[in-house]
Amino acid sequence: MKSLRFSLTALLIAALFVGCAFADEPDKTGWPSQLRFMAGPPGGNWFALGTALSEMWTGAGLPQTTSSSGGGVSNILNAHAKRGDLGFSVTSLLGAALKGEADFKGRVVDNAVIMANLYTQYTYFIMRKDFAEKNNIKSVEDIIAKKLAMRFATLKPGTSSEFVVKALFEKGYGFDYKKTFQEWGGSVEYASYDGGADLLADNHLDCFAFSIGKIASTVMNIESQVDVVLLPVGQEALDKLSDAYGTVTLTIDPGIYKSVPEGAEPVKAVGDYTCIVIRKDLPASLVYELNKAIWEHKDALVAAVRDMAELEPSIALPEKVPAHEGSVKFWSELKK
Repeated sequence: MKSLRFSLTALLIAALFVGCAFADEPDKTGWPSQLRFMAGPPGGNWFALGTALSEMWTGAGLPQTTSSSGGGVSNILNAHAKRGDLGFSVTSLLGAALKGEADFKGRVVDNAVIMANLYTQYTYFIMRKDFAEKNNIKSVEDIIAKKLAMRFATLKPGTSSEFVVKALFEKGYGFDYKKTFQEWGGSVEYASYDGGADLLADNHLDCFAFSIGKIASTVMNIESQVDVVLLPVGQEALDKLSDAYGTVTLTIDPGIYKSVPEGAEPVKAVGDYTCIVIRKDLPASLVYELNKAIWEHKDALVAAVRDMAELEPSIALPEKVPAHEGSVKFWSELKK
């Protein structure tokens, strides 16, 4: 009899553990068998982090996730149209998409929302030092005041870099940068991170502008090949762009890059957040688990891209752009 009581007790304990296990299992109703993650141009932080995220989610038992190259504009449009499931962009770019402005004029975007803000995004204007000294250029405002003829490049249209550069000149200074730079006798090219770095180092470019994280190996790579300066953006232009699309003013602090050494003045830059945009129609339970996996594997993701160290519940949900209900649930719970 004693043996029977022991067996019944053991069965009850086992059943309790099984019940707990099932209780912890997320509701997988409507989950796809595979997720398509849209990253960024090869050579940048987004491309490296996209690979790391995809492998992490797959290894964590979530739907198998593939990663491909992409761009801030195209990733929003592809998420909306279900040609991809989630991918990188910048928060202000989704804000423009939901308003039907800038690159999204005439387009309705209502199936793309924020999954999470991950880390700050800076837009760098990098000019060869010899060219800057020859023309006495110390800021983006100096380029405009002098109507400088220069060989300029940014990333290709459809990327968040090109969007921010274009929006800065349109909203901050009131002109179309490509048309105006050409009218001043200069040229405009579109390049990858690595391609633009090589063109700058080989003296085929005078200025290269792009958006990337706070501590960017791409910038360090350029500095290892050629002497450059990082040009600040004027506060008036920064404020105008902020009023239009919700960007912020960030500063490139001394000591991170050789071209802004300790003791130098901080360099003002267009600031934004690298975010993940996601299909609004994906199940909330899945999106909750995707966020949870990012938070639980944050240290491993920091090893891939150091800027991920900035991720905190306080920044994950944007103030002015809608987030997925699964994201709101997860990050709000962490804040409690």
